[in-house]
Amino acid sequence: MQKEEIKEQEIRQTVDSKYIQQHLANERTYLAWIRTAIAIIGVGFLVTNLHFNMKATLSPIGDLLANLIGIASVGLGIVTILMATIVYLRKVTTINRQTFIASKKYIITLSILIIFITLLFGAYFLMF
Repeated sequence: MQKEEIKEQEIRQTVDSKYIQQHLANERTYLAWIRTAIAIIGVGFLVTNLHFNMKATLSPIGDLLANLIGIASVGLGIVTILMATIVYLRKVTTINRQTFIASKKYIITLSILIIFITLLFGAYFLMF
């Protein structure tokens, strides 16, 4: 009887269960990226909404920048969610295969995009 129970436990053990800590850390990282994406989208909506609520100081260039900030923030948020999902799924596989390599290209790409949005914010706030 005991041998059968041991075999059942061995069968139930999955590849993921061997690396539980790494998978949980991967999930926490994924959720942090999702929170970051939501914050980026929220800031874009905030700037756009504040701009159009200040009707006395509207200018064509300000309108254009506010719209660009809103569209770019939503776009960057969506790209962040997509990239975070891709990286998460790749890490699941590489953790299980023990071939994990840090994904530098995704971090660099997102950093460049965030710098671009920040420059748009700076241009907008220097104008007003």
